[in-house]
Amino acid sequence: MAVYMLIFFAALGIALVGTPVAQRVALRAGFVQNPSARRVHTSPTPLLGGAAIYLAFVAALLLANNRPPAEYRQLAGILVGATLMALVGLWDDRYSLPAAVKMGGQIIAATVVIWSGIQVEFLHNEVLNLLASYLWLVGVSNAINFLDNMDGLAGGTVAIACAFFFLLAATNDQILVASLSAALLGACVGFLRYNFNQARIFMGDTGTLFLGLVVAALGIKLRFENQAIVTWMIPVMVLGLPLFDTTLVVISRLRRRVNPFTTAGKDHTSHRLVDLGLSKREAVLALYNVCFVFGMASLFLLNATIFEGYVTGAMVAAICLLALYRLEFARKTVPH
Repeated sequence: MAVYMLIFFAALGIALVGTPVAQRVALRAGFVQNPSARRVHTSPTPLLGGAAIYLAFVAALLLANNRPPAEYRQLAGILVGATLMALVGLWDDRYSLPAAVKMGGQIIAATVVIWSGIQVEFLHNEVLNLLASYLWLVGVSNAINFLDNMDGLAGGTVAIACAFFFLLAATNDQILVASLSAALLGACVGFLRYNFNQARIFMGDTGTLFLGLVVAALGIKLRFENQAIVTWMIPVMVLGLPLFDTTLVVISRLRRRVNPFTTAGKDHTSHRLVDLGLSKREAVLALYNVCFVFGMASLFLLNATIFEGYVTGAMVAAICLLALYRLEFARKTVPH
């Protein structure tokens, strides 16, 4: 446990120191996001917060050599894939890549992770497992990217997810997942010091795509002795909020006959909570609580029987469907 604490506090300290540096570099290099009708911030805000998160994450891992030798290939796969994702995001932050090019970079990064041996296995069919691995890695990466729509939301959501991944991994002696989770948790918490409302810096696609790929890989890498027919739901629960938000936005935009992946808008879960009367800070804190509830459900699934697991999954799915209906189909106003 002492090693995990070292990793966490190292990442936290480096992010606290590195984020203001990234802020200054972003201003000088022109990595700035300007206000627009489809964004909630009202003044030009520097990007490159994701670069600070990335550096804090990698530097903290280098401080502790507590990984089993058998997992070095998987660690390398995650780091190389995540680095590719960060570079794709960095380029997109600066030059706004075409959607096809951006997706191509994400698929290459996911391929590196899968090549390292991290892929879905519970479907018992090689082709289905491979397709599910790509869908999960690319899908979660974009879900975190979608969720970065209000100060502190994406960083806080990933931090909470990493806290639960750490608990799940540490209690099951999964050293690699616990180490990566501790490093990412510390980096995100350090970054949130400057990103929570009112944000002084954004993580940009550099951060969201990087964070998305790492947490997606952690979800696949988690292994449990309990029935795989139940425990496959655990990472889905932990990342329930970004998956719900992406589903809501895609359905909403398809209903309005706009491209869900190239059109920005104030139609995310957080924006709808603000429309219901919450402040931006209150909306983000409310969604943090939702993340915590999802995480607690994942802990219950850890030792659940097949019946208990699927009853829990069905209840959570029903609540999500009701929330989706209330936020999308029962709205009196059309999202911007």
